[in-house]
Amino acid sequence: MEGVNSGAVSNPVREVAMAEVVFLIGANPTVNHPVAATWIKNAVKNGTKLIVADPRGTELARHAAHFLQFRADTDVALLNAMLHVIVDEGLVADAFVRDRTSGYEALRDNVKKFSPELMAPVCGIPAQTIREVARLYATSRGSMILWGMGISQHIHGTDNARCLIALAMTTGQIGRPGTGLHPLRGQNNVQGASDAGLIPMFYPDYQRVAMPEVKQRFEKLWGTGLDPKPGLTVVEIINAAREGGIRGMYIMGENPALSDPDANHAREGLAALEHLIVQDIFLTETAYLADVVLPATAWPEKIGTVTNTDRLVQLGRKAIEPPGDAKPDLWIIVEMAKRLGLPWNYRHPREVFNEMRQCMDSIAGITWERLERDSAVTYPCEREGDAGQAVLFTRRFPTASGRAALVPADLIRAAEQPDAEYPMVLITGRQLEHWHTGSMTRRAGVLDALEPEPVASLHPLDLARLGVTPGAIVTVVSRRGSIALYARADDGTPPGALFIPFCYYEASANKLTNPVLDPIGKIPEFKYCAVRVTAGGAVPVRASYGGGQILATA
Repeated sequence: MEGVNSGAVSNPVREVAMAEVVFLIGANPTVNHPVAATWIKNAVKNGTKLIVADPRGTELARHAAHFLQFRADTDVALLNAMLHVIVDEGLVADAFVRDRTSGYEALRDNVKKFSPELMAPVCGIPAQTIREVARLYATSRGSMILWGMGISQHIHGTDNARCLIALAMTTGQIGRPGTGLHPLRGQNNVQGASDAGLIPMFYPDYQRVAMPEVKQRFEKLWGTGLDPKPGLTVVEIINAAREGGIRGMYIMGENPALSDPDANHAREGLAALEHLIVQDIFLTETAYLADVVLPATAWPEKIGTVTNTDRLVQLGRKAIEPPGDAKPDLWIIVEMAKRLGLPWNYRHPREVFNEMRQCMDSIAGITWERLERDSAVTYPCEREGDAGQAVLFTRRFPTASGRAALVPADLIRAAEQPDAEYPMVLITGRQLEHWHTGSMTRRAGVLDALEPEPVASLHPLDLARLGVTPGAIVTVVSRRGSIALYARADDGTPPGALFIPFCYYEASANKLTNPVLDPIGKIPEFKYCAVRVTAGGAVPVRASYGGGQILATA
């Protein structure tokens, strides 16, 4: 099982209760992962020391032994400074590094130039604090790292993650309960979708499409020839549509008209298509642009599996009948395939799951019957009857050598820096009341009543400088677009920055964001772009489609 690639989730979130130290960076679980946040709070009550690192002050920072409110875009500076301390003060787990990693010498030499004293002015954290946190993490009996999209959604997101991996590897804080690395997933079943191959450079189980032996395996399974060239990622797909390279698109359960960066450009790409099909449970902003909308069933109206952030494969059972002509996603896809001439005859999700077991070693031992009996099983579970493995990488890593590669990272600034014309930094994200683009939660009357209007959170000093009172309208402009929304005072937002949730179509934060990509991970830089904020502007007006409660007009 140790060779199974789990997409980097080494330990389940609940093991924070077993950790002596939890290092949380670039994530706000209270808003995005409330259950995980509760586990973290309970762990702290029982003695776990929490380190929170984030440009924004979050609710969990109140529970932290150390809160590192570093400057946005300086993750690598902070993390390399911690690595410098670990190397310089002899805190490296020498035997672990020797036996289970490669590339340590290059990493060691690279972090020499990142002393806390040199990096403190860059990241805004005192050198002594960096040293204390590095020692605390390295010397505990069990340290666990959790991170979110505040780490990944930068052009240097891959380097951010590499630094976190290096922290765990150089200190040997992995492969045991209460240690390891856990990237908190951005949406429900992101883990399961990734496992099943919904990443354009991978087949199921993270098997690279360019590897000949992998290609042969899936050609034999599916009885057809396959292209060894990796596909396009989301932003690349929109760019190709805008340029005419993609003429038709089938979008299922996604809302790129609101969730993609540089939303005006994304909508232009969708509008340029010759044919757009959207399959969803509501008429989203993307569905509004579609030539055909296929009504799908919601979660309690169908049967199937999801895999959560803990690698837990869970069976969901149908509880209610769907409304109107809505059909399960699988039924729609199979009927589409039949009409395209494909010999598909899947009659039940169990048949799809059984096919997945044939090509995904990680779940080969999980039978549908077991899921019906036990409801959930943790993978990897390669043989029937295995209990499943919660902690990974106890003996080796899923590489050819079995070793983890340590990769040095240098300082790379965000693609767009503040200047005289656009002097502030925009950070985007979510709020507790509205999930993702709000296509479901803004239709829930209670949730919509709690957060009915689009807001921009600014530090009180910035509001005073702008001559704006909380609740007044401000206009936010970037090089790509402009929106007007209500100002909110927030001490946790650092001066010079503002935070906007991206769920409000009437003031779409992603009209402003920069679509530039991390060159390796191909993830957009949602978490940093330069903007200008001015007092006043048009009142945000709701339309009669998309998310939100439809308001009666006078």
